[in-house]
Amino acid sequence: MRVVLDTNVLLVSIPTKSKFRPIFDGLLNGDYELAISNEILSEYVEIIESKANEVVAANVAELLINLENVVKIDVYFKWNLIKADYDDNKFVDCAIAANVKFVVTEDKHFGELQDIEFPKVDVIGVEEFLSEIQRLKE
Repeated sequence: MRVVLDTNVLLVSIPTKSKFRPIFDGLLNGDYELAISNEILSEYVEIIESKANEVVAANVAELLINLENVVKIDVYFKWNLIKADYDDNKFVDCAIAANVKFVVTEDKHFGELQDIEFPKVDVIGVEEFLSEIQRLKE
């Protein structure tokens, strides 16, 4: 299963005491594939730096770059499907280019995608994805 994780999902899955830690552990264990673009990785680093520090951000970036189940995607076309927050489109464009199963996010702007038939991008929340990860383990 290949997915795109919005920054908010990655952030809540990193802390060891987070109830969403199985998402990060699943990534580390190769339970699913994560698709990222340069734009997404840059946002991950920027936000982690602001929440923690440069060292943590650099370590997470290096980890993501080196994991075999993290797929680096070059995005050649910008669909601009989300109108409420154009910055969110980097996740959608990567999802389309990588042919992912879904984008995992808690961002309400992604709700706009429900009304778009082509290209179809499925979106699920962090709780639902956590359930998917736990099902994979069974």
